[in-house]
Amino acid sequence: MSLRFAANLNFLFTELPLLERFEAAAGAGFEAVEIINPYEAPARDIAQRLKASGLTLALFNIAPGNSAAGERGLTALAGRERDFEAALRTALQYADVTGCRQIHLLAGLVHQGAERATFVANLRKAARLAAPSGVTVLIEPINRRDIPGYFLNKTHEARAVIHEVGESNLGLQLDLYHRQVEEGDIAMAIREFGPLARHYQIANPPDRGEPDEGELNCRTLFRLIEESGFAGFVGCEYRPRRGTVEGLKWATACGVALG
Repeated sequence: MSLRFAANLNFLFTELPLLERFEAAAGAGFEAVEIINPYEAPARDIAQRLKASGLTLALFNIAPGNSAAGERGLTALAGRERDFEAALRTALQYADVTGCRQIHLLAGLVHQGAERATFVANLRKAARLAAPSGVTVLIEPINRRDIPGYFLNKTHEARAVIHEVGESNLGLQLDLYHRQVEEGDIAMAIREFGPLARHYQIANPPDRGEPDEGELNCRTLFRLIEESGFAGFVGCEYRPRRGTVEGLKWATACGVALG
């Protein structure tokens, strides 16, 4: 298969400090990485590690807001528009320095004031601010078991929002683990929502482990993604059941190469 995979550096190689994980990922065969929280290191340091390791930064998240207060994103939070824009501008600065061209915009929690109108308005603003730099912004449905109260859970809801916003650089981040836990019917989701997908993520339920063990037949799902013509990266956002390197045997079992 010709799929390309990105190591999630907040899930894999976590036995190492963040800036040392880049070399480890490259040594394991990855050609790209993704980062949930790049802000724990200066953007220039990340850029240097990317260059030294020959890696592409496929994706990172916007800052989630006040993590200590349990915030899981600001994009949909009414009354927090200024905070969202500040976080977005910081993310765009990181994208510029690191060469990353995709940013995941976390929606936020319903009980913290998430509203659809705010979500749509902020996404439209974000897409327009990101467009001159060639950056695509993404939204991801997240299951309610892992993040209770998350605003965006269903894939069809994400599609409706993307269509309503109407900006060409707003796309879908389709996490097959979240889709399986929340809705199931993964093969149909790839066929139906694949045209909107700019980035996939993979882990196998029920424990969010390596792709070769669990509820999903990832060999089949990878084939469906490839047959759809998808040209982006598949992010490896799973929790290794064993050590990171030992767990990478899943790639052979699933009939893929990491890079």
